[in-house]
Amino acid sequence: MSGLNVGDVIAERDFHLTRDTLVRYAGASGDFNPIHYRDDVAASVGLPGVLAHGMLTMGFAVQPVVDWLGGDSGRVIDYQVKFTRPVVVDPESGADVSVVAKVGAVDEAGARIDLTVTYAGQTVLGKAQARVSLPA
Repeated sequence: MSGLNVGDVIAERDFHLTRDTLVRYAGASGDFNPIHYRDDVAASVGLPGVLAHGMLTMGFAVQPVVDWLGGDSGRVIDYQVKFTRPVVVDPESGADVSVVAKVGAVDEAGARIDLTVTYAGQTVLGKAQARVSLPA
């Protein structure tokens, strides 16, 4: 990991979400808000469809960084995002979300990894940044 330069792409990954993904996440997280699995409820509150859980999106977005760190999630010192757009999960085709992780800054303490997370050509997480410690 030495020799990192600002702008280096350290990971890229695509994630395919289905309604099954949302049900499994709801069970694991305890978040059974019906906007995450019922089209009628989502429509009744003005949403364009069933939405992926924000925390699910946030969680899988950082996974390529954790994998780049050799699976050592303890090296992620800080992780923050701003939710900017929802991920609508179609009942038949699901949703495809892309993550690109680039080095945003490097210093003696580690690195800032900037994440670009997109769905349907639009960014869904703004200011998505993970601060990581690097091996000595």
